[in-house]
Order: sequence, then C-alpha cells, then structure tokens
Amino acid sequence: MTSLARLRWRAILLLAAAACILPTCVLAEGSAPEANGFVVPAWAYPTNPSLGSVPAPASDDGTLLRLPASTVAFTRAQVTDLFAAPDWYPDDHPPMPEVVARGRKPSVYACAYCHLPDGSGRPENAPVAGLPAEYIVQQVRDMASGARHSAWDGPYLPSDLMRKGAGNASEAEIARAAEYFSSLRLASHVEIVEAERVPVTHAAGWLYVRTEGAGEEPLGERIVEVARDPERHELRDSRNGAIAYVPPGSIGSGREIVSSGAGGLTLPCASCHGADLRGVGLIPPIAGRSPTYLLRQLLAFRSGARASAAGMPMQPVVARLEVNDMIAIAAYVGAQDP
Repeated sequence: MTSLARLRWRAILLLAAAACILPTCVLAEGSAPEANGFVVPAWAYPTNPSLGSVPAPASDDGTLLRLPASTVAFTRAQVTDLFAAPDWYPDDHPPMPEVVARGRKPSVYACAYCHLPDGSGRPENAPVAGLPAEYIVQQVRDMASGARHSAWDGPYLPSDLMRKGAGNASEAEIARAAEYFSSLRLASHVEIVEAERVPVTHAAGWLYVRTEGAGEEPLGERIVEVARDPERHELRDSRNGAIAYVPPGSIGSGREIVSSGAGGLTLPCASCHGADLRGVGLIPPIAGRSPTYLLRQLLAFRSGARASAAGMPMQPVVARLEVNDMIAIAAYVGAQDP
C-alpha cells in the first residue's frame, strides 16, 4: 500500500473514531427515505467499502509531504489531525481564528479541516466562504438541534461530524467561525462537464474516485463529482478543485428552471437568491458552489430533512421537483460565477 493510500485510510479511520461511529455502522448501506413517494437516491451519498479488509495504516515515520505550489510541508499525522487543519497556502486567506484552525479538544474539530482554510469546502461537504455570518450561525444551531440533517438515513460521515461539532461548539466559537468564513470570497473550484459516458468511479473517503484502468460507463441520471487529483484531495489541497459530470442538456434545462420556474414547476431561484444567484441579505449565495452539495440540499428540503423555520421558504420551491430537475438546477447553478 502506498504512503498516500495509507494516508487515506488513516484519515477514514480517525474520522470514524472521532464521530463515535462503529465500523459496522460506517459500512451500513442505509436506505432511501420516502416523503410523499419521493425517494432519495443512494448515489448522492457515496460511502466507503469495508474497512475490515484494509491493512492497518502504518505509523507516521515523520516523512514530510509537500505540494508543488506550497512552501510548507506536513507529515501524515499532521494531515489527519482533526484538531490542526493543514494550511498549505497561508497567503490565500486572513489569519484563522483558533476554532477554525485548531478547534477545541476533545469534541470541537477544526472547522477548516473539512471546509478548508479558504472556506472552499470539498465535494463531500459545504463550501462556506462568503455565506452571511448570521446564516452560518443559524445553520449550525439547526444542525445541533436536529432541525437540519441529511436526507440520507444511512451513515454519511461529513454530515455526522458536522452535527457532532455543532452540538459541542459554544456560541462564541460559532460566531467567530461564522465571521471568518463570511469575510472570504468563494472562487470557482468546480468544472461542470455534460457527458453521456463518464470514467468508472468507486467510493473512497465519502467521494467518488476514478477507477484506474476501468474505462467508462453511462452516466444516466446522476451527478458524479470527482476531485481533479485524488491524492491532492486527500492532502486537503484547497487549490485542487473538482470536475462534476452531469447529463447532456442539464445546464440548459437548469437555466430554464432557475430563471423562469419552468412554467409553474417551481419558483424562479432569482426571486430570492438574486438575479446573479449571489444572495440577498441573509439569503445565501448559491452560484458556483459544488453541484453535488447543492443537490444534497435540494434533496434535504424535498424530503423534509431541512425543516427549520429558516428553511420553510424552500418548501414550495422543491415541492414538485424530481431528482432530474434537481440535477439540472445544481448543474446550472454550479456553473455560474460565484
């Protein structure tokens, strides 16, 4: 097993332990809950294969890992430390507050470990840069109370970790993190590609990864978002970016739904999120964010998993949407300039 493969599995095992999730729970396939006949698709929540068949990761030998565009270096242990987010590009952002950079042991993980120091996030979690501070605070409170949770009823560690951290963070810590992330500007990190056939992928680290030498497969009615370089992704490189494959015609269909409501199918997104989808007041900007993240949020609203007072205005928006409509919306919105 290569050092980076060991790094991947060390991160998976540490995350699972930190979330107090037993391996048998991590491996559970889960099911797709239904709300008024609506079924949440399993493919939107990639999980991991059996951890039991993977050799235990080697102990950290102190080898320094590097990225070509960075002047800093970290060991495997440092890259997998939930209480010390690896900051490869310190000049890309202002100084991080303590809770963002290191969290608070034993139960509040470093916010930037998952959301990254520049707030760009990763395909498996939220891009939070540029969101209104009050909006961030309210969402964390809703996660802590259970008013906001995943639409998927099986294990999905990114959501599980966030819920645990939200429940243990103090009001002051939440406010400091919210103020920091809201001060950042989100840059476009994802390329949207319409395609009938896509590289064969497998789930690893709650993300789809290209399967070497496996060729292509039909995309069908899915979004498959992959990191440009899976090794840099595992090193938590905020400049790595992603490619999201969407069905042909998705961006055009999404434009019609978003701009006009598609003849009464839904409400035009611009009526709340602004003409450029960059937010209005406490209504969050959505342009240029990860399409798989956007899709999971639409699924959460549609299934009732996001049922807080703040989320109620979204209920009539999603009431008649099917999964293919949500894919189109996510493709178009994700392709816009943030």
